[in-house]
Amino acid sequence: MTSYAIETPPVVALPIRGSDALFPVRRVYCIGRNYAAHTIEMGHDPDREAPFFFQKNPNNLDPSGEFPYPDHSSDVHHEAELAVLLKSGGTNIPLDEAESHIYGYALSLDMTRRDLQGEQKKLGRPWEIGKAFERSAPIGPVYPVSETGLRNDGAISLSVNGDLRQKGDLNQMIWKVPEMISYLSDYFELAAGDVILSGTPSGVGPVERGDTMVLSIDGFEDFTVTVT
Repeated sequence: MTSYAIETPPVVALPIRGSDALFPVRRVYCIGRNYAAHTIEMGHDPDREAPFFFQKNPNNLDPSGEFPYPDHSSDVHHEAELAVLLKSGGTNIPLDEAESHIYGYALSLDMTRRDLQGEQKKLGRPWEIGKAFERSAPIGPVYPVSETGLRNDGAISLSVNGDLRQKGDLNQMIWKVPEMISYLSDYFELAAGDVILSGTPSGVGPVERGDTMVLSIDGFEDFTVTVT
């Protein structure tokens, strides 16, 4: 029987809609600038170039419906996203087989300490201090693909205190979900439990303590998050 020198960390797991089972999380990959309008608002050229990814930590995913405003920042932004959760993986996955690895989807937010991220960009340093802080990825319940079907289109929007901030459609992704899965598998060995945050439409902006964010994607129940 294996013994460990310290207490083993808890398994990060997400609730599955309509099930008592949980979805265990292995890794979290996030694609950057995957909607043309958002790419432009961030000051970049939306022409289709090779995708780039950064990572959050599994325990950054938070299904509680609350987002504690983080320390060391005065400019925290919302980014509404569709999360894609994998049931299997591998390396060098062909594009036409990529969607067969999807377990399901969830509504998620890539919360960003924009001021800290901006400092790292200027210095050419990694973004983790702006992206991978505690509870930086609020996430709703997992919807199995058997219920939703494969999702490559559908309106996505986010409101703050009833005011519409972000609006787009999943079909506006520069790199579609199958392409992301296939591309990532060329550089990493994907596996069951991996989560991919698929990018955000334009309209990202700051939140304050006490704000209520409501994320909507066609075919899913709204996901509400309160900034505490």
